[in-house]
Amino acid sequence: MVNLRVALVDDYEIVLRGLEMMLRSYGDTVEVVELDLNRNVARTADITLYDTFAALPGDGVDVHELASNPLAGKVVVYSWDLDETRINAALANGASGYLSKGLPAARLVSALHDIHRGESQVFHGPSGQSKSSLGDWPGREEGLTQREAEVLALITQGLSNAEIAERARLSINTVKTFIRSCYRRIGVTDRSNAILWGLEHGFFPDHKRVRPRPSPAQKPGD
Repeated sequence: MVNLRVALVDDYEIVLRGLEMMLRSYGDTVEVVELDLNRNVARTADITLYDTFAALPGDGVDVHELASNPLAGKVVVYSWDLDETRINAALANGASGYLSKGLPAARLVSALHDIHRGESQVFHGPSGQSKSSLGDWPGREEGLTQREAEVLALITQGLSNAEIAERARLSINTVKTFIRSCYRRIGVTDRSNAILWGLEHGFFPDHKRVRPRPSPAQKPGD
């Protein structure tokens, strides 16, 4: 397979660093050229992988702007939300592919190559797989699952329960269940203290561009 130049986009550096570390294991076929935290791609890439963690879904303005950027290459949405309506909306919004966060690492990499070659667009994870994705996320060391962390990040951003349900495509009752479990794990009893905890522990999105870590074969200045 050819070596794909991949840009990673999300609002949280820890999320992008986790994906970057995973993709480094496939460095003979994938090169991470840029990590963008709520910024548009500035270096030429073959694929831009848009992680939806606590971000707008694939049918939102972020993906549309990325798809309009000639440097971004083919934009691929990386999400738990596999609702057919939202997938189709993301593809109509300019995305060239849509990947489940349930995909194992090797399948994720091969799917990126398939999308780059124009062979397929949508890749679902194995049926029955538990809700644990690759990489890292804020609050993982405190015991938060990725979905709990995503809900807490949206709370920290100031979204209401109804807005979180719409953004994450969850029922209100499921959102409330995640909120209760978040509160137990981080030791708070109300929304105000949860927001304060989130602000102190990296749950508010950043707006910057960070350099990929050099591969073992590269020198830091390369």
